[in-house]
Amino acid sequence: MIDLRSDTMTRPTPAMRQAMANAEVGDDCFGEDPTVNRLEEAMATLLGKEAALLATSGTQGNQLAVRSQTHHGNEVIAEQYCHLFNSEAGALGALAGVQVRLLQGKHGVITPEQIESVIQADNVHYGRTALVSVENTHNKSGGTPWPLEALAAVQDCARDHDLRVHMDGARLFNACVATGNTAREYTQYVDTVSVCMSKGLGAPVGSVLAGDQETMDKARYFRKMLGGGMRQAGVLAAAGLYALEHNINRLADDHARAQRLAIALADIEAVDINVNHVPSNMIFFRLRNGLDPYEVVNRLDQQGVKMLAMKPGVIRAVTHLDVNDEQIEQTIAICREVLGKENGDLVI
Repeated sequence: MIDLRSDTMTRPTPAMRQAMANAEVGDDCFGEDPTVNRLEEAMATLLGKEAALLATSGTQGNQLAVRSQTHHGNEVIAEQYCHLFNSEAGALGALAGVQVRLLQGKHGVITPEQIESVIQADNVHYGRTALVSVENTHNKSGGTPWPLEALAAVQDCARDHDLRVHMDGARLFNACVATGNTAREYTQYVDTVSVCMSKGLGAPVGSVLAGDQETMDKARYFRKMLGGGMRQAGVLAAAGLYALEHNINRLADDHARAQRLAIALADIEAVDINVNHVPSNMIFFRLRNGLDPYEVVNRLDQQGVKMLAMKPGVIRAVTHLDVNDEQIEQTIAICREVLGKENGDLVI
């Protein structure tokens, strides 16, 4: 089975499993797990922040960032299709007690002018704006990286209004590989950043949140409140350390395979895809001729390829380290079989 539903489908390699098996561990709730400490120090250094905190997931990392930088009743500004609002089980309201102002971005990017238009005045009737959140790369915009100058402009706007900035950097290293920017070049413009280790980096579990020491101390407290005190978590941190050392540069292979798949899909008459916008490891495409994405995804599954049908009428495919060149060619052949070749003779 070739699984392109998400880069969360990656499995730890034998070498990563060995690193996990050999990890030195202690009780992280007492700050005594040496492997966790090494991972947090390494990530803080890589991201140019004072401190970092191992979280169980990207969702937990994002929510700890929000909870640590806002108060109940505050407002958070974010892009309308961001993961933070759409895919985290309503946690912003349930856990942080904040409201959200959603802005329509261009490929996930929002502007200072948009932000200023929704910042709440200091008025007893309004929830006070406290935080701006950005997502890099932006998932539902096809894995689009933020331009540095756009991020710098958001930070300048936030500073002018005494707001904090958080980056959901679940796929930050995909953005770095796609643009040539370093992680620090991105994170200099945000107060906190969460990075997922269980997507393209290939670790089985975990994300890391980084920021200033005071905010990370608050986040550690709230992590405990949310049941995130993980005791001997070094076996998970070891996977993250291995990923940082071995799996960042190879993300370029995933991007190249996504390009190859997108170009081949564009030759199928039933597929509507913009091959000029495949900036990282994600492919989004629509279907012509009234085809049902869910039916197509089911048929692909029967032939050995898993993709994800998303509303409204979009199919997503994501490349990752468990999909090689040969499997991409197999995927192309199966897509042509299911959807018809260039002449538009559909099998469905």
